[in-house]
Amino acid sequence: MPAADHRTAEALDRARVAAARVTDPEMPMLTLVDLGVLRDVAIEDGRVVTTITPTYSGCPAMATMRDDLQRELQDAGFEGAEVRVSLTPAWTSDWITEEGRKALKGAGISPPGQAPRRTGPVALTLMPTKRALTCTLCGSANVKLSSEFGPTACKAMYQCLDCLEPFQHVKEI
Repeated sequence: MPAADHRTAEALDRARVAAARVTDPEMPMLTLVDLGVLRDVAIEDGRVVTTITPTYSGCPAMATMRDDLQRELQDAGFEGAEVRVSLTPAWTSDWITEEGRKALKGAGISPPGQAPRRTGPVALTLMPTKRALTCTLCGSANVKLSSEFGPTACKAMYQCLDCLEPFQHVKEI
């Protein structure tokens, strides 16, 4: 491998390690890799270019994710690193890694189940979404929805009817 290619490969590895340290501002137990938001780290024309995808259109955390990613890369020596936002393919909660799901559960947040499979238009329903989940404290499936809207738009609030513990659930998208 020529020296220039070796340096590029080393720089790419360092950039990937730096990008992998960035956490989600709303769920700091997750890195952007764990969340499945960090889509790509590449070197184009001698500079680092990363690509992230929002968890949903209008996610208020995207600006912070972008800024944190750019700052982490700059601190790692990658001046002028670019962060691109890609809307396609759309993010799905299925992209959360197993490590990410364990981290959520360890923090007392119920991880999402499998995202719904859709073909064609999405029907509008005004009823709460039925989800199969268990209490993050005692493991009971005897839970009830408290609010479809939690502390962030991507979470719902539940309460265990056995131990009475309230808990958050990351919605399936």
